[in-house]
Amino acid sequence: MSTITRHLSGGQEMVRAYGRRVQVPMLGEVAVPPPDKVAYYAGLGVLAALQVIEWPLALVITAGHLLADQHLSGLAKGLGEALQSA
Repeated sequence: MSTITRHLSGGQEMVRAYGRRVQVPMLGEVAVPPPDKVAYYAGLGVLAALQVIEWPLALVITAGHLLADQHLSGLAKGLGEALQSA
């Protein structure tokens, strides 16, 4: 297995990790991040609750991580599909 194939299969695993979904009343179906990400977001919440960091800063950090994860998983998925079709 080549190096690029190993990296792509790892990216596809990340896409599958966000494939878990939970039905939430009034919100509908929501994607659940992997446990390590949930712990990270909970840690930010605790820091904001204890006023170690301001809550707007915690929201900006969380939004940045969510956007980066979506971009990277979409990029890995697109690259994997391109290699499969080649």
